[in-house]
Amino acid sequence: MKSNILILGKGYIGDKLRSVLNCNISGAKIGSFKEAEKEILKYKPKVIINCIGHIGKNVDYCELDKDKTLFSNAFLPVILAEVALRNRMKLVHISSGCIYNYEYGVTKPITENKVPDFFNLFYSRSKIYSERALLPLADRYNILIARIRIPLDNVSHPKNILNKLINYKTVIDIPNSVTYIPDFVKAVRYLIKIDARGVYNIVNKGTLRYPKLLDEYRKYCPDFKYKLISYKKMGLVRTNLILSSAKLENTGFKVRNIDEVIPECVENFVKF
Repeated sequence: MKSNILILGKGYIGDKLRSVLNCNISGAKIGSFKEAEKEILKYKPKVIINCIGHIGKNVDYCELDKDKTLFSNAFLPVILAEVALRNRMKLVHISSGCIYNYEYGVTKPITENKVPDFFNLFYSRSKIYSERALLPLADRYNILIARIRIPLDNVSHPKNILNKLINYKTVIDIPNSVTYIPDFVKAVRYLIKIDARGVYNIVNKGTLRYPKLLDEYRKYCPDFKYKLISYKKMGLVRTNLILSSAKLENTGFKVRNIDEVIPECVENFVKF
């Protein structure tokens, strides 16, 4: 029997959540409030999870199609919030943690209270726009904003940071917060269960340095080689940062340390 949850968006995260939540999922293209409400009312859920978003192969592709990025990442979440409010449904919006500037050695792990300030990428700006629109409504109208930060998975997928690093073979060595996807889906299920509202950083404790992940992978694939490169030499606009998981932990959800996760993740990844 399907749960009373509807996922919108048949992408990577939508499929992951569907498999755990045992719920309906829609891949319908939505371009207006009318289309959104019509699609949602087919299923009559109590909870809508918005997994619709645009990023392309990577965040740079959002610079090439700003209209699609703006509609999918900023306008559509607001439309879905309006549908949810009018029909007394809970909205869970999947957001991103790539929305802050961070100064290593100075900045503490960033909590949900800090106002996003990284506008150098159009992708990040579009995510900020939707968050800033939804957040004032969250407590009163039952909206949950769940942030992902660099998805790491134990199965192969083009969106998995492990897949990306293996293909790049040239990596930076800067500590970053990451989201282990098997833990992420459990966290979302838990936050829905306790009817959590507002914004939550769903990241593992600690930080990941890419060489550590690849060194674990090399235990199984000893012929694999990679090189380190200075972040500045890459010439790419990116945000590297550390998010706090304290708010999520304070709900009672057990947040695992990324060091605990890596061996389990890589072992399963190479098996399948």
